Amino acid sequence: MVVENNKEEVPFSYYEGLFRGLDPAEAVQRLPDVKWDGKEFYVNLLGREYAISHPDYAISAVDGGPVPPLSCQTFLLRYLLEAKAVISTGAWKTFREMPWGEMYIKPYTGRVLTRAAFTFGTRVPAFTAACEKMGAKKVGHGDAGYEFSFIGGYQMQILVWEGDEEFPPNAQVLYSDNFAEGFAAEDRVVAGDILISTIKANM
Repeated sequence: MVVENNKEEVPFSYYEGLFRGLDPAEAVQRLPDVKWDGKEFYVNLLGREYAISHPDYAISAVDGGPVPPLSCQTFLLRYLLEAKAVISTGAWKTFREMPWGEMYIKPYTGRVLTRAAFTFGTRVPAFTAACEKMGAKKVGHGDAGYEFSFIGGYQMQILVWEGDEEFPPNAQVLYSDNFAEGFAAEDRVVAGDILISTIKANM
């Protein structure tokens, strides 16, 4: 493959290579939400199910829709390779409150929080309609707030405050507390990015 986008294609190629050596039996034992039919893994991300062929990687949406972007595909590969099922206590954490959150907070703020604020805080009705369309659960925080089943037993909430003449729009993303143990910090960043991109695509 000719690499044209190093930022996305290099890590994708790396994890695609590791994926060839993945033991399907070990993966489904580690991730009870994942199904394996002998040829493909089935993974549900934000309400859409994807079929992922193994060992020769290929991905398709079970509903016949478009496949996710490369960064999302890399996240799914990392999920199958490295993630584990962890039970949530029902508590919620900000990105900063989880391991390595302080170290990654600056890129996270720009890539997730600021982007969410100015994408959704300026279009709250459209944001609300998109979240409802995706089947998210409304929560009583922010000017608009919704809870999503992200993947497996992992949940996310996104809260949006509309801007006005005095204050700019604002946003916060909360993670079920099992994210702290189940995912690396860089995967939590990508999870926030995937959530925002998916909502935006439904607006």
